[in-house]
Amino acid sequence: MLKAQQFLELYCNNQSLDESLYLLVKNICDDVKVNGDAALKKYNLTFDHVDTTSLEISKQDIQKAYDELNKDTLNALHQSYERIKSYQEKIKYSSTKKGECYEVYHPIERVGIYVPGGKASYPSTVLMTATLAQVANVEEIVVVTPPKTNGVSKEVLAACHLTGVNHVYQVGGAQSIAALTYGTETIKPVDKIVGPGNQYVALAKKYVYGDVGIDQIAGPTELAMIIDETAQIDAITYDIFAQAEHDEMARTFVISDNAQILQQLQLNIDNKLKTIDRHSIVSKSIANHHYLIEVSDMEEACHILNKIAPEHASIQTKHPEQFIDQIKFVGALFIGHYAPEAIGDYIAGPSHVLPTNQTARFSNGLSVNDFMTRHSVINLSKSTFKKVAYSAERLACVESLNNHQQSIHIRH
Repeated sequence: MLKAQQFLELYCNNQSLDESLYLLVKNICDDVKVNGDAALKKYNLTFDHVDTTSLEISKQDIQKAYDELNKDTLNALHQSYERIKSYQEKIKYSSTKKGECYEVYHPIERVGIYVPGGKASYPSTVLMTATLAQVANVEEIVVVTPPKTNGVSKEVLAACHLTGVNHVYQVGGAQSIAALTYGTETIKPVDKIVGPGNQYVALAKKYVYGDVGIDQIAGPTELAMIIDETAQIDAITYDIFAQAEHDEMARTFVISDNAQILQQLQLNIDNKLKTIDRHSIVSKSIANHHYLIEVSDMEEACHILNKIAPEHASIQTKHPEQFIDQIKFVGALFIGHYAPEAIGDYIAGPSHVLPTNQTARFSNGLSVNDFMTRHSVINLSKSTFKKVAYSAERLACVESLNNHQQSIHIRH
């Protein structure tokens, strides 16, 4: 257990991405840029141990996966899809076309989505990304996901069918990001890449940004929680396990002004850790990236949470709603016992693609609006022009841009 100041001193020195991998990632991307499909197939064999004669999964195989999927799983996918779609439709920006200056919105033409496939299968990531692109009316939606010896999971392919994905390619890692950016014989370049991934994916996005748009450079997944004596210890324990099972690098933080409740939580974690599923992943995450933080009061708890600026935050206290306005920097905020972070991963509505590694200080979770561009329209009347022309001319003169000044003056 750490006091607030101890934690801040320790946490501020943490690095989430291994920058020593950057040169390797750069070389992979450059190889794909030059050698196209041949490089992709080589890396599929080298990194994923799969010999892929065909990079694209056929539409027939995608349809078959959907048709053959277990009924209960299919119903779950549909309910998640409908909730996500409904939420995104509510928050979608629309063009106003009112007044002399306004903004208009257009869907991005071609979007690439990275769907992880390392330690688990993630149809939820398809739903939480492709649905948004579909609501935005993106013309072409492309999914890349790492190949597997037994094929890409039926659940992922069924989710692709449900969300209107146009192409699915079995290629992962940094090489897939390069393929989406530069194009190959099989894969056309896209305008923007979204979706979570490992360090190689994050560093590849960092390398190609500028040639293509990206959603974020993601670090490890995170959950920070504020709890008090009213929190249910077993529920909090499994919230921690749920986050930790994503990856050995997953980070969990529990903040409280009650040292006794933090001690009880740690004992419960230690006792239950021995028997849970995915023990090897969870135990490493908790051993290296789990923090119990004692604060003097709940105001300091909110301060610490804002400093962490986590991907996910959960407040499970007697009156959690009172802290909503005090939490400023977070990807998604979960309030109360019946809004565990895991429900947000699957079905709540907002996308689970969220800023990590303190980037919530200046960025937001993925939404339908990230799949659109916007531009302003300026259509001044003669009377408005006359009201503002002199000031514009004066500013042009101050900046010694005489042709700017003349361009305005000639219209008097």
